[in-house]
Amino acid sequence: MTATSTISTAPRRKSASLLKGATGDWEIVVGMEVHAQVNSKAKLFSGASTAFGGAPNSHVSLVDAAMPGMLPVINRECVAQAVRSGLGLNARINLISVFDRKNYFYPDLPQGYQISQYKQPVVGEGEVEIEVDGETFKVGIERLHLEQDAGKSIHDQSPEYSLVDLNRSGVALMEIVSRPDIRSAKEAQAYVSKLRTILRYLGTCDGDMEKGNLRADVNVSVRKPGEPLGTRCEIKNVNSIRFIGQAVEVEARRQIAILEDGGTIDQETRLFDPNRGETRSMRSKEEAHDYRYFPDPDLLPLELEQAWVNELAKGLPELPDAKHARFMREYGLSSYDADVLTADRQSADYFERVARGRDGKVAANWVVNELFGRLNKEGGDIEHSPVSAAQLAAILDLIASGTISGKIAKEVFEIVWNEGGDPAEIVDKRGLRQVTDTGAIETAIDEIIAKNPDKVEQVKAKPTMLGWFVGQVMKASGGKANPQAVNDLLKQKLGI
Repeated sequence: MTATSTISTAPRRKSASLLKGATGDWEIVVGMEVHAQVNSKAKLFSGASTAFGGAPNSHVSLVDAAMPGMLPVINRECVAQAVRSGLGLNARINLISVFDRKNYFYPDLPQGYQISQYKQPVVGEGEVEIEVDGETFKVGIERLHLEQDAGKSIHDQSPEYSLVDLNRSGVALMEIVSRPDIRSAKEAQAYVSKLRTILRYLGTCDGDMEKGNLRADVNVSVRKPGEPLGTRCEIKNVNSIRFIGQAVEVEARRQIAILEDGGTIDQETRLFDPNRGETRSMRSKEEAHDYRYFPDPDLLPLELEQAWVNELAKGLPELPDAKHARFMREYGLSSYDADVLTADRQSADYFERVARGRDGKVAANWVVNELFGRLNKEGGDIEHSPVSAAQLAAILDLIASGTISGKIAKEVFEIVWNEGGDPAEIVDKRGLRQVTDTGAIETAIDEIIAKNPDKVEQVKAKPTMLGWFVGQVMKASGGKANPQAVNDLLKQKLGI
């Protein structure tokens, strides 16, 4: 299925692109078909494994290979995952849906048809709320339907023949079709990013685009603002957020150049080549009637009970938008910090374990800047963080109690990152406790003042130079002096 061609009533947004051409402004219109692999151990109509990375043709049942007389049997968990996804997209769940045969011939499709859904999908209309350039708006979802994935053709083994691996054949996919509400490359990227985040929160798709577990067919057309939609071209199987943005821009400019040269756009399927920064024609774009859809005679209509759907709805996790609002409300976070922390469910869970019972803003600062910064630098992820949430929480407790300063805390963080261990024990064993004894601090201040009479005169004339004295005292104490106590005593001694 492809995105609908009806005229969208979506109002113009700041993030909507108007591309300059020789004849004036052109508007980009984008509709997306996102194929998300269902998180399930077995395939849609067989018990074969969906594990990634198996030897070629090692995860293939007789059903997947289309052996004569083999009948498909629906996987209940795949249906449940599709319903959960629909609920997470605020979509209508259709209690009766039908599986159809989509007929086409290709070497990696052993049946000669794909079992999909056409006029009666399991999930109907919904929406996804996204934010671009500080503006929030909704992208309409036309449908979500279940279908089988095809196998994989391998063309680089020999110039004389191709190979076929059927491990993916029959793997359950959710095809999520948007309305043409997207108006720029940036909006297209934001939409797929948000959709992937929602599916990951729900646990219905892992969103791994490198493995092909989530990929997008991008329908692009251009028009003069206010005119009917133009002829669209479909860019197949774009497998990264960055490439989605590039593909939209490249294809839109290609179409504008053709139209301004007096040509017409052929409705076709194209391929995006990121190395050459261009789209290339693959084949003319098929219409629904080309596939000769008809209800699969081996599968009865799928009938769901409302009570079962209601139970699935009760088990849904807190979704990104709700979590974002709660983080701002409960922890006093900025919208930016809440965005960063809720972009991934594991990151959000980590933050909550750190922040519970503590200053939310301080916790967010450490998680976003110190932890995420270090993970990004070293190419790690939150799941394998060397510093656990409990360890980081313990460091924050040591700061809050005055046991260590913020500077010492970063030293402790570094030790825990490289060596592990309990932060409190590290502080005790390595003598890192903050010096709060005003007598010891006062002695250090007196010595520095006595050795630097010229600086004393300067700081009295220019109080902003107090930082120099603070730095000297901290250096003399090995960074262990309480910074607030140092400031207060210096101001007293220097008469500031």
